[in-house]
Amino acid sequence: MLSGGDGPGAQMAMRILTRMAHVHAAAELMDITGAHIDSTIYIGEAGLEFAERMAGLGARVQVPTTCNVSGLDEHHWQEWAVPHDWADKAYRQMVAYQKMGCAPTWTCAPYQAEMRPKFGEQIAWGESNAIVFANSVLGARTERYPDLLDICCAVTGRVPAVGLHLAENRAGEILMRLTSVPHSLQRDDAFYPVVGHLVGKIAQDRIPVIDGLEVKPTEDQLKALGAAAASSGTVALFHLVGVTPEAPTLSAAFQNRRPAQTIDVTMEMLRAARQELTTAQGDELDLVVLGSPHFSLAEFKQLAPLLTGKHAHPRVRFLVTSSRAMILFAKEAGLLGALESFGGRVTVDTCILATPMLPPEIKSLMTNSGKYAYYAPGMLNTRVTFGSMADCVTSAVEGRVTRDESLWQAR
Repeated sequence: MLSGGDGPGAQMAMRILTRMAHVHAAAELMDITGAHIDSTIYIGEAGLEFAERMAGLGARVQVPTTCNVSGLDEHHWQEWAVPHDWADKAYRQMVAYQKMGCAPTWTCAPYQAEMRPKFGEQIAWGESNAIVFANSVLGARTERYPDLLDICCAVTGRVPAVGLHLAENRAGEILMRLTSVPHSLQRDDAFYPVVGHLVGKIAQDRIPVIDGLEVKPTEDQLKALGAAAASSGTVALFHLVGVTPEAPTLSAAFQNRRPAQTIDVTMEMLRAARQELTTAQGDELDLVVLGSPHFSLAEFKQLAPLLTGKHAHPRVRFLVTSSRAMILFAKEAGLLGALESFGGRVTVDTCILATPMLPPEIKSLMTNSGKYAYYAPGMLNTRVTFGSMADCVTSAVEGRVTRDESLWQAR
């Protein structure tokens, strides 16, 4: 590839990959079985130019490759405040990646679709929540692949043999023990973004091991934990003792090593972490947004009965972000009617953090996503209230922020 035998596109990708392998002091490259490309998001001219140049040089992916969210909802962007110039360039970037053979999944949750890696598979995934889910929940192996390097890995079918690709680098480093957390809270969906936010803040780029969970979390709850931890910190792998595949026991999670640090996670710490996810003051509300990471079919099933027979307050917009595939499944299951009757809307292919879709009058939003709550104040210049899915629905109906505090008041 370096010599140009596979064409100039593959040559360019391999030149970049081998240079980065040298930077990371990799002894060799290794094969991968799949990739997920984060650089599909249009954020400026450089990323677009890179994608179109690679596609123009004939670069083609060598492994099954999915696309992260794009810079716009291809079919419904006109319904929002997306500038035409932005939409045109974002669409061009989508086209360039499809020319390279990437599957047009346009989702930050590729693990919800068909191309889902298995335990031990070596992959090259971008997008922070996808990375932590693949490593932690599926037990696949990927490093934190940044924009542009991810597509180079897909085009060459290779990655540097470093970091979390290697078993010896996947041992836990810091132990976080849940203490006196009620079962009722552990079963609640809102617990997982909060504990994830706290884990990320403390662990940063270390591998945390979480012990003391006494319930079996759902896949969406694990998704929420990982997404929040990858936002407040740079967590790419966590071990949940007795739950995640490389942590059947505490000693297995640490590969029989001793933790560098042990922290007892108390209710006081969790309440403080939950409060950090709310930057709004008062009960004003312009928008409720769900779906970061993208809403799953299970979440649509959970949401529909909460909306039935109700209607959003005329002052509050209600938005769910998801993928094309999940929307199709939800529609086939008859789950979108309740959302439409409620006055809610769906957007696909993108999210509010990746496209300038929100009109300037939206200043106060509410979400059940730890990731949205963490990023929205800085990226969207909005005030945010974090609450459960039920809190979000109730608030949308009443036209003001309303939260049930009972689960968080235990001592």
